[in-house]
Amino acid sequence: MPNAVHVAGVGMTPFGRDVESTLKQLTSSAVRASTVDAGVENAQIEAAFFANAIGGSITGQEMVAGQVALRAAGLDSIPIYNIENACASASSAFQLAVQSIAAGVHDIVLAVGAEKMSHRDKEKSFAAIGGAADVEVIFGSDGPVASNRSYFMDLYASLAQDHMARYGSTPEDYALVAVKNQRHGATNSRAQYGGETTVENVLAAREVVPPLTVPMCSPISDGAAAAVLVSDQVAERLDHAGVRVAASVVASGSAHGEENNAVRRASRRAYSHAGIDVAALDLAEIHDATASAEIKLYEDLGFAAIGEGADLIRADLTTYGGNIVVNPSGGLLAKGHPIGATGIVQIVEATEQLRGAAGERQVSGARWALTQNAGGWIDTDNAAVAVTLLEGQA
Repeated sequence: MPNAVHVAGVGMTPFGRDVESTLKQLTSSAVRASTVDAGVENAQIEAAFFANAIGGSITGQEMVAGQVALRAAGLDSIPIYNIENACASASSAFQLAVQSIAAGVHDIVLAVGAEKMSHRDKEKSFAAIGGAADVEVIFGSDGPVASNRSYFMDLYASLAQDHMARYGSTPEDYALVAVKNQRHGATNSRAQYGGETTVENVLAAREVVPPLTVPMCSPISDGAAAAVLVSDQVAERLDHAGVRVAASVVASGSAHGEENNAVRRASRRAYSHAGIDVAALDLAEIHDATASAEIKLYEDLGFAAIGEGADLIRADLTTYGGNIVVNPSGGLLAKGHPIGATGIVQIVEATEQLRGAAGERQVSGARWALTQNAGGWIDTDNAAVAVTLLEGQA
């Protein structure tokens, strides 16, 4: 049997556009917060898994970004692994950290996600994001080119238009998602945005690609997050409310089409590994890169039947008092989306919720949390998808 794995400590920086802070500074802040939270010293950490997606394109620091950033955080000599898996980079690093403890290789490890996306030339940021697709197919032999928006906004808009045509979802439904997540984000002091808005205001905002307006799209963000993972033996020594990793699954996109996409495969495997069904979930942090993506994820994760995701947002079933609280942190739309850090930030929120330590945004009685993080796109599917299930104390 694999060893049990626990989240002992979490930490993150505030998210936002931060041209001045370096990747080293962001990493150091998040790592320090996580080790203090866990009650461990740097000398006790046996390995580190460092995730970053486009920092190299923005800062020029390639290949040994983890060693450089973590040395600034006071960590060296230990094994340090650099992970890049598009927007799923941090959750992939988390899964590798889980595996190292489950296999009995280590007892205390660190998973870190850090990202620099902001650049004084915004088009450089958008071009870097374009590398998360098959660049020869999408852009030709010259690769991604400068643009005034991310290629992925065009992709998500196309998927939204398809969902509208097939199942009758509407721009008003997508606006409801944006309103909900901004409302949730208003109670999160580390969120990039957050506040009260209306469907009318969301629909009247500047259009990015029809049917998506600016509030329906996740922003350019900078930030970092870290999690300290420990074995059963170490968890027993630490004075924290326990959060157990019940499942951690990573799947890659395939040519099997919509009926068996990566989100559906990863989530079904995660539910099976954890021995629960979707009805057990109290909250979920999911990859709302756009508001329309959140509605599609309701369906792929099993919160609603295929084609019926919009019914949940219309009936207020994905907020407090509903069936499941989705993106209590504000999600990517309000909290922000520094792509190489997002997966572990979701773990931070889920852990705080399961400890009962989420303050104003606390989900009452939370015991089970899901996180879902997706990265890149190939053909008709996400290139990489990670689904994690965490269980709090009964």
